[in-house]
This record gives sequence, structure tokens and C-alpha cells, in this order.
Amino acid sequence: MTLWRDRIATDPAVCHGQACIRGTRIPVAVVLDNLAAGLSILEITASYPSLKPEDIQAALSYSAEIARERVPTLPESA
Repeated sequence: MTLWRDRIATDPAVCHGQACIRGTRIPVAVVLDNLAAGLSILEITASYPSLKPEDIQAALSYSAEIARERVPTLPESA
């Protein structure tokens, strides 16, 4: 299982500090919006070629962490 902390980070200079897939400007919220709209992992990765299926799983794991009402700490982008 991929740890979401390995794939999600924040950077105040990228997307106004929103949680994004590491190395991209794709916010986690965009991934989750696509999943909520019923898109498959294949459809999402076709629309965002820089994403890997593991990134989508990381976005889900991150959202589950938030749903547990904990405040997760995010690593800053290097």
C-alpha cells in the first residue's frame, strides 16, 4: 500500500498551498472531484497523464485521514 505522505505535499508557491500530488500542480481536490463524478482511475489518468494510479489511491487515503477528523501534517515539496 502506498503511503499518501510519499505522494502528496503542499508548497505555498504552488496552487496557493493546497494539497497537491507531489511533483504536479494537480490538487488532491481535483482528483477527488473526478472520483466523485464517477470517473474511473483510467479516465482520470488519461485526462491527467502525469498522474499514476498510486497517486489516486494516495488522494483517497489522504481524504480518509481528514475524514477521521485528524489534522494531518503534510511534507513541503522539496
